[in-house]
Amino acid sequence: MSKRLAQNLNSLYVEAANRLRPKQARRKIVAYVESYDDVFFWRTLLNEFENDRLYFQVMLPSSTSLAKGKKSVLMNNLGEQLGQNMIACVDSDYDYLLQGATSTSRMINQNRFVFQTYTYAIENYLCYAGALHEVCVMATLNDREIIDLEEFMRMYSRIAYPLFVWSVWFYRKHRPGVFSLLDFCEVVRLDKVSVYHLEVALQRMERRVNQKLHRLEHDYPKALREIEALKKEMRGLGVTPDNTYLFIQGHHIMDNVVLKILAPLCVILRRERENEIRDLAEHDIQFQNELTCYQRSQSGVDQVIRKHTYYKDSPFYERIRRRIATFLEHMER
Repeated sequence: MSKRLAQNLNSLYVEAANRLRPKQARRKIVAYVESYDDVFFWRTLLNEFENDRLYFQVMLPSSTSLAKGKKSVLMNNLGEQLGQNMIACVDSDYDYLLQGATSTSRMINQNRFVFQTYTYAIENYLCYAGALHEVCVMATLNDREIIDLEEFMRMYSRIAYPLFVWSVWFYRKHRPGVFSLLDFCEVVRLDKVSVYHLEVALQRMERRVNQKLHRLEHDYPKALREIEALKKEMRGLGVTPDNTYLFIQGHHIMDNVVLKILAPLCVILRRERENEIRDLAEHDIQFQNELTCYQRSQSGVDQVIRKHTYYKDSPFYERIRRRIATFLEHMER
């Protein structure tokens, strides 16, 4: 090897090595999140704001223990250290709607270094009504729309809405023991779900909601005026009868509402595609080969729903974007 060639190779090596370490010249902002499930969501969002001047590193709240959750992010020494180079990214739970009624709510809503989902949790974005058909397509590779899933989520939300307002009211009054989140979720669950007769499951839920509303209105008649005022205030926060599902406990919406519909729906869509393959195959070997190819290309709907990003056109996702953009603009001044 000639001396000139060796020098050129060394130069290329150094150049490549420098390119592989671009982050050293950029400002690092550490973003602490609550748990493993939150890492991908916030990484996807924060990635949009990285450039040649800064980057984010998404981390769990502790590097010395397995402690996780909102309290680990906000209520220990980490909470005191938040600043321009260290931010917290958390689920809102009810804290966004409590609007300062608790110390946690005040910190989440007022601390400019704390970013929240606005929806109850990340799971609510994953269950975003406008994304559910795409989730089914990803899982089954069948684009036929059997159910208007957006309309179903609107109907579900409208039924749950009046009782949901009561739930928030009790939490604002520091009386969750009277009507807890668990109590509310039990009333607004779906059971005995038939994909072809979803209205039956909604009717059963509506009966439970009306029964509970009647009891609350009877037991707390003086609260009715405050309930109406709270509805108006919540509209100002973006909560409407049509989108209530975004503010109900995320795990409940995913496990007891959305997946109860999507799981059987995806079975139907897969069977439909398999029957199509059977009808179009010219012989048994072709059928088996095509069927195997199709089955290998599928994904479980419970996995797909946790990894998709079709929720990005949600108004509340856009609201997080704007908050991060404003934070970065102020930081650079």
